[in-house]
Amino acid sequence: MLFTFEVDTHERTTFVNIDSYALEALEKSGVRSGIMTIFTPHTTAGITINENADPDVVQDLVYGMDLTFDNKPAYQHFEGNSDSHMKSSLTGASETLIIEKGEVIFGTWQSLYFAEFDGPRTRRVHIKVIGD
Repeated sequence: MLFTFEVDTHERTTFVNIDSYALEALEKSGVRSGIMTIFTPHTTAGITINENADPDVVQDLVYGMDLTFDNKPAYQHFEGNSDSHMKSSLTGASETLIIEKGEVIFGTWQSLYFAEFDGPRTRRVHIKVIGD
């Protein structure tokens, strides 16, 4: 079963918690044991798992990404967003989660995030749920 969600971002670089999308897809699928793959079809965005307890972690991720991959004048890509493509490649476009007993298995402090690197934009996230 495939589910598609839209994510609206409001900053150039930001991380949006999308746990609710994963839980909605799981509930609608009725799957009790299996996996789900979360994928974004954008070359300047990503999907990642990280800490949800301290909001400073997300702010530090944004700061670190922007500091590490600043948009240098020497980059040749005509759109001027080469840094966004680098951040996306580092983060990756997908994550896979395990489903057991009708629940997504997360670590104690883990959440699922949509990573925006070239916003603000409206983006898509696809969730494929496979199992019994």
